[in-house]
Amino acid sequence: MSAVHYESYTQARAHLKDLLDASDEGRVATVRRDSGRAAVVDVERLRRHLSLVCPSKAEVVAEAGGWSVFLPGLPLAADGATFDEAIEEMVQALREYAEDWQERLRTAPNHEENWGLVQLIVLSDDAELHDWLVGAAR
Repeated sequence: MSAVHYESYTQARAHLKDLLDASDEGRVATVRRDSGRAAVVDVERLRRHLSLVCPSKAEVVAEAGGWSVFLPGLPLAADGATFDEAIEEMVQALREYAEDWQERLRTAPNHEENWGLVQLIVLSDDAELHDWLVGAAR
């Protein structure tokens, strides 16, 4: 089967099952709305792809009897008494960053390119973010 494309929201709504089936099968599924076009993508496929193209590059440092985690190039850091606590704190910091990005940072010049990271954060559960940070494959 080929890609599924609808030229209007009304067409897409009338064929929603076909649109979602195409997405589930990994086929290209799009909808035109005014001058824009939106893609309907299976969440797990998108999350898995983003985790590959957006490696965390997290740096973890043991210091002062605890652990610190930071992501170079991002204003994010977390500390914990243990390695796992520091990673858990970083997961929470990522969640807060994603909220802030969606509320106001998405239009800031030094944050607007973090769209993929924010999608990855929001589409991942805590265990998936933990594995992404430490480089573990699921």
